[in-house]
Order: sequence, then structure tokens, then C-alpha cells
Amino acid sequence: MRSPRRPSLRRAAPAVVVLSLLAAACGDDAAEEGSAATTIAGSGTTDSGETAGSSGSGDAAAECSRADVYDRTVDTSAELGEPAAPEVPDKPEVEIPDGDVTELEVTDLVEGEGDEAVVGDTVVVHYVGVRSEDGTEFDNSYDRGSTFPVTLGAGMVIQGWDEGLVGAKAGARRQLDIPAELAYGDTPQGDVIQPGDALSFVVDVVAVIAATDPTDEPAVEVAGSGNCDELFVTDLVEGDGAELQLGESAYVHLIAYRGDTGEQVASSWETGQPQGITFVEDGALPGLIDGMVGMKVGGRRQMAIPAVDAFGSVGNEGLGIPADVDLVLVIDLIAAF
Repeated sequence: MRSPRRPSLRRAAPAVVVLSLLAAACGDDAAEEGSAATTIAGSGTTDSGETAGSSGSGDAAAECSRADVYDRTVDTSAELGEPAAPEVPDKPEVEIPDGDVTELEVTDLVEGEGDEAVVGDTVVVHYVGVRSEDGTEFDNSYDRGSTFPVTLGAGMVIQGWDEGLVGAKAGARRQLDIPAELAYGDTPQGDVIQPGDALSFVVDVVAVIAATDPTDEPAVEVAGSGNCDELFVTDLVEGDGAELQLGESAYVHLIAYRGDTGEQVASSWETGQPQGITFVEDGALPGLIDGMVGMKVGGRRQMAIPAVDAFGSVGNEGLGIPADVDLVLVIDLIAAF
């Protein structure tokens, strides 16, 4: 079995490495390809091991002063309920082309709606791939039940995908017939793909997520505070899209701050790419999941997460967040599906 992704020897950008320290792998479609970049959304706390760095810079007994800044608190003891099972389309049949595939052929079987994908956008898909010569299947995402995110032009996948998915819309079903030179060339892949093989894919486009401009990062000043026992949230921008549902994949931008000093320590805006998370109880830092309940697409929310629901007594050395220090996040919900 071989997915259309390509191995990369490039080192992750510093911003991506920093974000990787904020969460463990989400284990599904939203995090599959960019695990380092998506991890700000992923890990629960741990209270074992060595603490990271020194304790908070302020007075350990400083009082919580967030009540006058945030709109409300969130009851973190409430059960979130059972997540809905993701909807997976039926796996389509791939009609193999007549004759040799000598150039990239793109056929829209279903048109889709919304904006066309351009280079830099992330396209989230289901797919099935076969040898163009005889229709032998080598991989599909439908049986796994998880989508596959592709950032166009980033070299994450074979060239035929990078070129062939440009112009696709959400809801589209597109067939890509790809010559060997835009696939794996003379390099065999697994037991099915042989040297010189042309490949055919049928791709269902679940979502098209536009790249963002790093200069659009919001300027949010965070006041330092002593640690708090409650999760505080406030909506800086009310979203006008669909409300995020438990079990959905979400794409977010986020900025992280030390709760005690208000110092910014990480931002996904630096990469220009929203980061994928899974909105389930164990899909991210506990405080992040609780704090996003009720968010709508297009919304921006600030949340102050108690240390126990962030990095706890271990802290996060890579981010410079000491043990037992609260975490403040500013979240933009870009897409949910």
C-alpha cells in the first residue's frame, strides 16, 4: 500500500518545531501529514518526570486576576458526550484510461462548490489509487475512515497531485490520471507500483482550506496573572459559520502565551497554514478542547487554561513554559467538518 505522499528530508521550520511541543499526535486525518505543526492541539498533561525550566517568574502566591478580563468560565467537569462518527463516502470505482497516460489528465466527475483550491491551500480528501494499466488498487483512505490533508505546492505528495488538485472545490469528485514522470517515475513503491507506472486516482474533496497571510496575525495583549483554578474564555470575534461539533476535524490558527507574564511563546500564523486538530475529548490539551466548545467557524476566542489542564507540574521546556504555570491561547477557528 502506498499513499501519494512523498518522503521529505527537509528540516521543519523553527515555528513548526515550537508548535510540535504543544501537543501529541492527534492520530487522525487532521494531523496525519503535518504532525509537528499540528501538535499544539494534541497532548494531555503529564505530572511525571522532570519539570521544565524554573517556576513562574511572578509571586507563586499571586492571586488570579482574570475575572475582570474574560467573559465567562467553563465547567470543565461536564462530560462532552460521545463524538459523532465521521462520514465516509462509499469508495468509488476507478475507470482506467484508454491507452497510455502520457500527460496529466484531470476529469471532474462532480464539480463541487465554493472557492477553487490554489497553490498554498490545504485540500482535505478521500482517495483511491490504482495502476492505470490494469486497475490494480494500491491504496485508499476510505477503508481507513480517515481523510488526507495536502498543502498544494508544498512537495508533500507526488507532482501529479500537486498540479491535479489545483482548481478543485469542496464537494468535488475528481479523477487524476498521472503519467509516471509526475508520479514515482522509475522507482517502484511497495508490491504493486512498478517502475514506469502511470497511476489513476479518484479523489473526493472534503474541504478546501485557504492559506492565510502571516501578517494577518491578530495583535492581542495578554495581561499576566497568578494561576487560576477555572478555565476562562472570551470571544474576541463571534463566528458566523457552523458550530464546531464533537468528533469533527477542525483547522485553527492559535497563539500561545505564558499565563503568568503574558509573554507570547508560539504562533501558528508564522507558517501561514492553519493547523488541524480533532475535536474529541482526548484530541488535544484538555483545556483547549473544553475551551472550544460552542465555537463557530470564523470565530476568535481567547482562553486562559489552568496549569492542570495544560502542561501541569512538568511544564514545557521547548516553549519556555515553567511547571505549574497557566497557558493562554487565542484560537481562530478556520474550518470544521
